[in-house]
This record gives sequence, C-alpha cells and structure tokens, in this order.
Amino acid sequence: MAKILEGSAMKFFDKWGIPVPNYVVVMDPDRLAQLGEANKWLRESKLVVKAHEAIGGRFKLGLVKLGLNLDEAVEAAREMIGKKVGTAEVRQVIVAEMLDHDAEFYMSIAGNKDGAELLVSKHGGVDIEDNWDTVRRVQIPVEKHPSIEELTALAEEAGFEGEIAQRVGKIASRLVLCFDNEDAQSIEINPLVIRKSDMRFAALDAVMNVDWDARFRHPDWDFKPVSEIGRPYTDAEQQMMDLDSRIKGSVKFVEVPGGEVALLTAGGGASVFYADAVVARGGTIANYAEYSGAPPDWAVEALTETLAQLPNIKHIIVGGAIANFTDVKATFGGIINGLRESKANGFLKGVKIWVRRGGPNEAEGLAAISKLKDEGFDIHVYDRNMPMTDIVDLALNS
Repeated sequence: MAKILEGSAMKFFDKWGIPVPNYVVVMDPDRLAQLGEANKWLRESKLVVKAHEAIGGRFKLGLVKLGLNLDEAVEAAREMIGKKVGTAEVRQVIVAEMLDHDAEFYMSIAGNKDGAELLVSKHGGVDIEDNWDTVRRVQIPVEKHPSIEELTALAEEAGFEGEIAQRVGKIASRLVLCFDNEDAQSIEINPLVIRKSDMRFAALDAVMNVDWDARFRHPDWDFKPVSEIGRPYTDAEQQMMDLDSRIKGSVKFVEVPGGEVALLTAGGGASVFYADAVVARGGTIANYAEYSGAPPDWAVEALTETLAQLPNIKHIIVGGAIANFTDVKATFGGIINGLRESKANGFLKGVKIWVRRGGPNEAEGLAAISKLKDEGFDIHVYDRNMPMTDIVDLALNS
C-alpha cells in the first residue's frame, strides 16, 4: 500500500469526473507568481495555501493559510517552503481556490475481503467523527459496480434530497470507478462541499492509498508514494522499494540517521527482535532491513551494498532464526558478494560483522561467509546453537 498526496488524488478525481476546485502544486513561490499571470482564477479567487507533505496537524502548525489573495499566497508559500517540522521538510505547497459553500459532506470507499465498502454522510468536515452515526454504507462485491439509481438511494438514506441526492449518487459512482480503475485501496473525501447558488460540488480534501505494486499497469502515474515515517523516502529507500516490487520474496530497507549498528536480518520478526535487542542494550540502530521469502541472491546483494554504505556504522548484524525454506547458502552468497563489493569500493573500514543464522544449507552458507576472515574482514560467525540476541551482546561489548 502507498499513500499519495492530495494533489495526486485531486488529479485522479479530475480524471474520473469527481469535481475539484482549481489548484496548483508548486515548489517555488516565484513559479506561483508566474502562474498567476496566466491563470485568471489565481488572480480573482480567494486562495488556500497548504503544505503539500504528509504532515499531521498542518493547520495547528501554521501550514494552512486561508482566504488569501495572490500576493499573500506567494508570501505564504515563501514562508512554508523549506520549513522543517520534526524530521520532515516542506518542499512544496498546494494552492487551491477557496470555495464559499453551504454544506459539507463525507464520502469514502475502502477495500475489504469481499470487495469494497462505500460510506456516505450528510455531515462532513472536522465534525465527522462526532456524527459517525449519520454514515450510511453499502457493500460492493468484487467486479460489481452499483447503478447510479442504487447510489442515489444510498444518498437518500443518508438524508440527501432531490437533485442533491442525485448529484451525490453520481459522484459516488465516479468514486467507485476511480477506486476500481486506479488500483486504489482506500479513498476518503472530507469534505465534499456544495454551493447551492449554482449547485457546484467540489472535493476540498482527499486521502488516498493505492496498490504501489500495480503501477506497471498505470503509465500515467507520475508521483512517488508518501513516506509514513515522517520524512520523504531517501534515494536508497526508494531504490530498494523499486527492487522489492520486482522480485519473488522480499527485501526491505529504512534508514535511521545517527545509528552505529546496521541490521541485515532475515524476516520481519527477526528484524524487530534484533532492533529491540540493540536498543534495549543501549545501542543505536542505523536502519531497519530484512530479506525474506527466498529472494534472489542478487537482490540480497543489492540490499547488503546499500546497508554497507550507511555512515558512521561500527557493526553489522547478519541475524535470523532458523529458516524453513529460505536457502541460507544462496542468500549468504548475495551477502558475501555485497560485502566484497562494498569493501572494494572503500566501505566497511573498521566495521565488525556478526553473523547468526540457521536453516536449509546453513553449514555450507556459514562456512562460505566465514572465509571472509581470510580476506581481511572482521567477521564473527555462529550457527543455530548461539542464542539469537547473544551476538548483540558480543557486538556491543567488543
């Protein structure tokens, strides 16, 4: 699953006929001023400027400005872009037309084991949670698309009347189309607003998650997924994500700045187990990483090289329990090649390597990686008889 930013979601909405306000996403305030010269709505509308990043509580942080003219919007963009919030940095803003409206509604759709569930409420905005009992929902089976008449009936059940109910039903139908055709996993519109004087609807805010592994089906996807860890993905993290999407099995990698212990562990459980052990013993981890599900040796090699380039590391822990089907010899082949290549490129100076592993062909794999001692590596190798976290103690006390 990959979360996408509001601007990308708005682009999908526009593609599938879901009404949105006029908007632009900019990384340079001067660019916004130039766009204002070419776009009448930027000059004549009241504007909203929001940090276009995955940062919670943007309004309280001063990262949402309302009711601005173009000059004020340019200044607001100048104030926001480059601002650091925790580990995140605002790199771009979304500037949208501020629409006067008479009511705020709620609409969402999310996948489940039986298909998807569509939710509609006559109450939206910040008060939706206080009015959750007003939500009406319908289950949509796999490969089924409800008729506009059925969705209009759902809107009427939620309290909408007449033409408004019909329009809500049509927008709901388009939301289902967007969900199905864009390999979405969930979409939330809050609020969906209406200006009754001209019956103009618009989705003012959106949260959308898509199946990132389905992007090969979508040549028009021109966005990157949003990091859920409070900052943008690094280039190394993005490269490993791309590699992971192309292989059988799995390789994962997340950087943790400032850590001294790099983790190259087998399986998600072992990864968390070793990370907890390092921290509990007063150490600092430099990353989260795992290889699991019998990935190809070249993918493990790429993961090893990526990990070996982390700055300031003093130890690498190659850890894992006893594998059921992941061939230790094969995956260790990738690790060995990755370590050799990293050393040849000037990395791993003064770094100690600690290995504990069991599983199919473990004897051959452990024997092969032990031979790195003869090549000048400071490496310590243990089999399944060594308690898993004892190598953490050995590393931190060495």
